[in-house]
Amino acid sequence: MRLLLATAIFFASASFCLATNPAPMTLKDVSLMLRSGYTSEAVENEVATRHFIGPLDVSAEKNLMQAGASLALINKLKSGVFAIPASEVAAVQAKLAAKERNRATQLEESRKLDTLYQAQLAQKRNAPGANTAAPAGSVAALVKGDLITSRNGITRPYLDSEFEKKKLIGLYFSASWCGPCRKFTPSLVSFYNKNAAAHPEFEILLVSNDKSAAAMEGYMRDQQMPWPALSFDKVSGSAALKKYAGSGIPCLVVVDENGKVISDTYSGQNRRGPEAVLGDLDQLFGSKSPSQVAQAH
Repeated sequence: MRLLLATAIFFASASFCLATNPAPMTLKDVSLMLRSGYTSEAVENEVATRHFIGPLDVSAEKNLMQAGASLALINKLKSGVFAIPASEVAAVQAKLAAKERNRATQLEESRKLDTLYQAQLAQKRNAPGANTAAPAGSVAALVKGDLITSRNGITRPYLDSEFEKKKLIGLYFSASWCGPCRKFTPSLVSFYNKNAAAHPEFEILLVSNDKSAAAMEGYMRDQQMPWPALSFDKVSGSAALKKYAGSGIPCLVVVDENGKVISDTYSGQNRRGPEAVLGDLDQLFGSKSPSQVAQAH
């Protein structure tokens, strides 16, 4: 417990330092902002505050154009108007290198903690009289051993024992390349953060439509998704979950633990929108306590 608390304090301190001393932006940072729905003007304002580091060759310029950068933004990046002063370059590069070393250290510590925690859980599961298996056919059984989560930029396995407690699950079909998804996801994150503590029976599960594991994990990290996701290598074979998906994304479908649909982005062929599902959940959470919600479904 003390080790976990110390780690949490370390992450919080690191986050505070980054927030008060923002690092200069790289090509990747600029591209991610654009692909997340920010306008070129908004990105330009951010770069003007933080500066820009790194080369901008023909390939990088093409990357930015595909991400939606305006010609004006690209020209300013190429001109060097946002460049770090020459006298500060060495210090900034040293800070970035230190940041990468710290991140590697955090990742290693996180892996050690997760290995220890998993071993403790396995010991409990194997104890005489222990029985935590999810019922056959339940949503938890369909995804057992296939869930991941992202915390502090680090991807790790999500505990099956935690997911088995969930009675109301929002299957979120989404992707980083989808503009409407990037627009809706912050609303879903806000809704989740507002309601998850009061309704521990509720969970969101990302079922990605991304083209690669790196894209999916980057999407989870950049949007700070607090919920688990189906591991990318399991998505293509998850017919039992993908059957809930509508004809387009973003698509949010709320089911109970046994897969019964409670609320859907689509009503037949008509698209209600994922916002309508959040409205349904608001009504459900507003009218019933956590135990009543669990019992009702």
